[in-house]
Amino acid sequence: MTSPESTRLPHKMSDRFTVPFLRFLRIEAVAGAALFLAAVAALIVSNTAWSEPFHAFWQIPLGLQVGTWAYARPMQDWINDGLMTLFFFIVALELKRELVLGELRHVRIAALSFAGALGGMLVPAAIYLMMMLGRTGIHGWGSVMPTDTAFVIGCLALLGTRIPPTLRLFLLSLAIFDDIGAIIVTTVGYGHALHVMPLVLGIGGLTAIAGVSWLGVKSMSIYVLAGCAIWFCIDASGIHPTFTGVALGLMTPTGAWVKDARLRAILERILTHETGEHWSGDTNGRRDLRIARTAVTEALSPVERLEIVLHPWVAFVIMPIFALANAGVTLSGVDTWQPVSTAILAALVIGKPVGVMAFTWIAVRLGLARQTAGLHWPLLAAGSLLTGIGFTMSLFIAEQAYPPDLLDAAKIGILGASTLSAAIGLVFLVRHGFKNRNE
Repeated sequence: MTSPESTRLPHKMSDRFTVPFLRFLRIEAVAGAALFLAAVAALIVSNTAWSEPFHAFWQIPLGLQVGTWAYARPMQDWINDGLMTLFFFIVALELKRELVLGELRHVRIAALSFAGALGGMLVPAAIYLMMMLGRTGIHGWGSVMPTDTAFVIGCLALLGTRIPPTLRLFLLSLAIFDDIGAIIVTTVGYGHALHVMPLVLGIGGLTAIAGVSWLGVKSMSIYVLAGCAIWFCIDASGIHPTFTGVALGLMTPTGAWVKDARLRAILERILTHETGEHWSGDTNGRRDLRIARTAVTEALSPVERLEIVLHPWVAFVIMPIFALANAGVTLSGVDTWQPVSTAILAALVIGKPVGVMAFTWIAVRLGLARQTAGLHWPLLAAGSLLTGIGFTMSLFIAEQAYPPDLLDAAKIGILGASTLSAAIGLVFLVRHGFKNRNE
């Protein structure tokens, strides 16, 4: 009889360190904590004697020069435009997986999250526009529309079993819809002058990728090189280059190339070989083993494989780096109650939950959407308070939307609103959890 131990890979000395570390990285709350610590670190350093060199560091130009031709931009721009493309790529992958393979494949369930996201974008923007009417900074309306996915997931992870999985799914999918909306807002509202030829080349590149995928090409290097070329074309066109990540993510196939029946047949063929050292050299056993390796890999869809590989890098490297580069605000000399700060605070803390609740209620009443089991209105109201955590995406849009003299005030409003929304949301969700346990 086969023992459970014999079905696992052999142990290595490094497993004593890597296994606990990998288990640590899987904890959802850790990603939010890493992002939070990076933001706090940036805020602290920005208000010390190291403030000037710290901010100057992110403005160091990086690029390529060949003769008289040069392509360079500040490090902060490479982070906001380049690394954040991978973030949006992951967001698009998660959205497509949920829409095709997850709970959101049910149209009316997906409609509930979509309605909440739509209300959570339009109502805060309307509040911001009303409060900033006739004032400098009115163009920053897009900064109050998004929800920070990582922070919301981190807050929910802190609550553990106190909240049902249905609320987690609702808020996660709402935040993903929000993030997709954010890139549309950035592209449409804060793009530069449109250049047709690079745009045509970028669209041609996306079409070529679709064709190569349809032909069954599996080489990851081809897609990476093509994706980089498309990024440069979209960047040169005047559209924000992070749009490339969204487009490629939504184009990624959700179907596995090797189905279960074929995988079983290939693995059974491996088991027909006699035990012994016959896997080396040009042998049938070695060829079968290489086929089995490919089959095991291709039994997972490209969407799932890419999420597994990229998610830790995005959560624990890219997002904290973004926070370090963008969350630093020098508080001395900044009026924390400027109109732009108070407008952002009101739009995120009040407008976000009001918009989410109003639009979801209307969608349910009209029969366009339905609530899943356990997702009742008091729980939905408590959870909607967390949607005011704009943080990462709000900072991202603020960098595009505000002039330098208003940017620090806008960042203070975003950081204050995100902190307040997280605190209020957690308090109400904890109270709701204790109330349910007592009942």
